[in-house]
Amino acid sequence: MHVGTRVDVAIRGVRVEAPVRRAGGAGPSDDGHLILDGMGAAVPLDPRSPYSVRDGRLWLGETDTGLPVTPVRRPRFYDLTTADGVPYEKIAKLHGAGVLATTVVQTCVRYAESDRCRFCAVEESLYAGATVAAKTPAQLAEVAEAAVRLDGVTQMVMTTGTTNGPDRGARVLARSVRAVLAAVPGLPVQVQCEPPEDLAWLGELRAAGAAAIGIHVESLDEEVRRRWTPGKAAVPVARYEEAWAEAVRVFGRNRVSTYLLAGLGEDPDELVDGAARLIRMGVYPFVVPFRPMRGTLAVRVDGAQAPPPELVRRVTERVAALLRAAGMTGAEQGAGCAACGACSALAAAGG
Repeated sequence: MHVGTRVDVAIRGVRVEAPVRRAGGAGPSDDGHLILDGMGAAVPLDPRSPYSVRDGRLWLGETDTGLPVTPVRRPRFYDLTTADGVPYEKIAKLHGAGVLATTVVQTCVRYAESDRCRFCAVEESLYAGATVAAKTPAQLAEVAEAAVRLDGVTQMVMTTGTTNGPDRGARVLARSVRAVLAAVPGLPVQVQCEPPEDLAWLGELRAAGAAAIGIHVESLDEEVRRRWTPGKAAVPVARYEEAWAEAVRVFGRNRVSTYLLAGLGEDPDELVDGAARLIRMGVYPFVVPFRPMRGTLAVRVDGAQAPPPELVRRVTERVAALLRAAGMTGAEQGAGCAACGACSALAAAGG
């Protein structure tokens, strides 16, 4: 697949019926899940998009791109309910064709408007009744077992809104990983949280059985961070660097990742330079285009727009070249956003 097409679809979306989709949540977009030219793709479903799907192929206007497209089918585990009466779909979602994803704690201490990440809608799906505030380890284990057995899920992602405690959510993630792996031994699980105050929690997460970890900074530019992630910006990049270094020590090289959102206003050359520093540390920089999502401050207050596709393409190709030179691929993460790759064009670019 041409990287430019993959980026263009990621930003401009597509007109198609997608049985597996998500709206709201932590981001990065309101999307539908497709298999595009053999790769997972989470793309905005936009009735105004110039892209459409006809006869199993992607079309740009009246031009057949030749790329095969298959919407991910609705999983069977969505039809079930937990032992305590909660629909499975409110506990965890299917992402792509084989990734089970959950936000273990659906609230965030940084969700006041003065602190909230402006691209995040983590609590909006809770207000809409699409999920529950806190998923128990038993619920997660029950859903994971069914998703693997019924739908062939091959990996799981556990993220969380930031909690008040100094562990920043690592404690509940560790309990959840242990429960899931007791029910489904060997399932690769990625956990995602802010840097805990005591970095020993990273070792606890690894001891619980997590295969990989995402510690997401979104931007390495402090001015951009203060603008877009005011609450998280109270934690300096230097602290993230300490956490990444310890996570690499504990989990291993290319088992640690961080989101870098292209299109927040950071200088593209500086973004690529920052990605190069992360790669040298053994951290996978998961470059994803910023896509304004309904329910976020970015849309409701700022009227923010997605970045030009050409900017995202150039950044993606440059970072992918750096990853190839370092011998790092997203698939080698084993589990998580980079291993799935559906929200980024890095895999299409060889990263």
